[in-house]
Amino acid sequence: MSMNNLLVELFVEELPPKALKKLGESFAGVLLEQLKAQGLATNESKLTAYASPRRLAAHVTAVAPRAADRSVSQKLMPVSVGLDASGNATPALLKKLQALGADASAVPRLKRAMDGKAEALFHDSTVAGVTLADGLQKALNEAIAKLPIPKVMTYQLADGWTDVKFVRPAHRLVALHGKDVVAVQALGLQAGRVTHGHRFEAAQAEVHIADADGYARTLERDGAVIAGFAERRAEIARQLQEAAAKVGGGARPIEDDALLDEVTALVERPNVLTCQFEAEFLEVPQECLILTMKANQKYFPLLDAKGKLTNRFLVVSNIRPQDPSAVIGGNERVVRPRLADAKFFFDQDRRKSLESRVPGLAKVVYHNKLGTQGERIERVRAIAKVIGAELGSDHLAHEADIAARLAKADLLTDMVGEFPELQGIMGGYYARHDKLGHEIATAIEDHYKPRFAGDELPRNPLGLVVALADKLETLAGLFAIGQLPTGDKDPFALRRHALGIVRMLMEKDLPLNLREIVTAALGLFPQATPETTEQLLDFIYDRLAGQLREQGYSAQEVEAVLALKPQRLGDVAKRLAAVRAFAALPEAPALAAANKRIGNILKKAEKADAHVNERLLKEDAEKALFAATQKIAPQARAQFESGDYTASLQTLAVLRGPVDAFFDDVMVNAEETDLRLNRLGLLATLHQAMNRVADLSRLAQ
Repeated sequence: MSMNNLLVELFVEELPPKALKKLGESFAGVLLEQLKAQGLATNESKLTAYASPRRLAAHVTAVAPRAADRSVSQKLMPVSVGLDASGNATPALLKKLQALGADASAVPRLKRAMDGKAEALFHDSTVAGVTLADGLQKALNEAIAKLPIPKVMTYQLADGWTDVKFVRPAHRLVALHGKDVVAVQALGLQAGRVTHGHRFEAAQAEVHIADADGYARTLERDGAVIAGFAERRAEIARQLQEAAAKVGGGARPIEDDALLDEVTALVERPNVLTCQFEAEFLEVPQECLILTMKANQKYFPLLDAKGKLTNRFLVVSNIRPQDPSAVIGGNERVVRPRLADAKFFFDQDRRKSLESRVPGLAKVVYHNKLGTQGERIERVRAIAKVIGAELGSDHLAHEADIAARLAKADLLTDMVGEFPELQGIMGGYYARHDKLGHEIATAIEDHYKPRFAGDELPRNPLGLVVALADKLETLAGLFAIGQLPTGDKDPFALRRHALGIVRMLMEKDLPLNLREIVTAALGLFPQATPETTEQLLDFIYDRLAGQLREQGYSAQEVEAVLALKPQRLGDVAKRLAAVRAFAALPEAPALAAANKRIGNILKKAEKADAHVNERLLKEDAEKALFAATQKIAPQARAQFESGDYTASLQTLAVLRGPVDAFFDDVMVNAEETDLRLNRLGLLATLHQAMNRVADLSRLAQ
């Protein structure tokens, strides 16, 4: 049986650029998965996915023309049901065999085997392997059905009657096994070997694919199309760097993977050209110009060596004319009105101060259950003043109040109305124009940070205060009205807000009590209850736990530290380091197990105070444990209070011997009540001493 490589291509009208990469990966991936499931491809088969603006394709190596036959053993029924007392087939068995295409002559060949507690009859047969045509047809149907299509189109076939639903109208289907066409069909198309290349630059109108392995090469030679998404992306990236180098002066294209992916999905034969605009537009904040060029025109702005925007930009054209001046001029004409609009908005916005815009926020609805943006700002101000006073001084609280009051004023500017992504950023520019000072302007600019995973944190203490207040107000308000995230749905990005709070508290080592600031925020919402506080705290700790696991801490280490719900998150990293160091000690497993045992004993016992009457200590082992605890616990506590968590836990390691001896020689639940309570008190004292840094019982296997 000769194995050959397989090529399948769907040639369609222009696909949605933002979805192209996923569409290509899905089409090829499902196709291979289905071929393997039917025995036509193996785990050694290699897959190459292709995706261009007008095609989805897959190349699979080592595909069989027919799958191997396979033996199937099928359970029929219990022997007691299928055979009568004389061993003859019952009507039920004959009916079952008939459904399988067999008759009474198959009865002697049936196998008997135990199935649970009863003996059953089994029918062995050989199933012929599927042909490539049939198997590929099924695989192709599945690949099309499972495409993550953003929006389905309905169109008619050439007969004028038949409707087809697909992401875009399809015009050609190619299916080649080696050099042979595979007889399959899809979307009203019969498979062949003919496709189309570039709309304008193909060497010939129809591109004939001679064999599966020559697909990409033929398409590039005769069709002027780079079929592979990754290859086309790499070529665009190379040309961008080359064009920037020709500009000189350390110029570099802006880095934006999403933009690069989108442009890759828009062109089949990339050609990067250098354009420019009038230098006077550089008076507008560069964020505005960059955003309008990227979002509206899909251009790559050029930055200088210091990261400042230049008046040059790069265009990825889909054609390669001998004289590109017309293409360059056209793009320069197109971008000019966009930049002029940005300049107009910027000039108009600066005619009004941020302060003058604040009253207008009272007319902007924030949430139908939480009031207007004006009301929201008052809550953010209240939280900011609490945090500011806690962190520093009355001056910081006062400055935080001013920054919080003005933080949302740019929502009413023309620039943010046109480009919502610039909120906060434009507020910083307008604050500087209003002579509000660098600190307040920076705080306004940064108060949305971190906006996404890996984003930088606010740059000054004032920005941290306002950012914390803003995120706390959002979380508290939405938790108070029951708008909690569910599953993978988080329309208000509450998980991102919680992670932002976690990062600021941890990475900046802020001396803030998490419960206190959460309680202060929830206190501004009459809908909040004591249960809301616990819900929100649990939510924040869950986000913290996930982040710590992503950073490489084990689940046990994270659980041990977070079980105590440390209120100062800046201490968490030190606690984790201490737990990791403790876990490496030879005494750690025994002490963790003992800690878990002590915890279980105390849970089951009546309330035990961490108090010991030395006169009631009878056994040598409990006296030795008490003496060791009296000596070690104060030392460990002092180290804990000084912030040396690692030393605190390691100091406790010497208790292993006395603890082991105690459990070997002492009956905790003695019949005498005072003796039992005293021993429980000793265990409670020990438990308290051992679990200041973390709940060590979580380290027990």
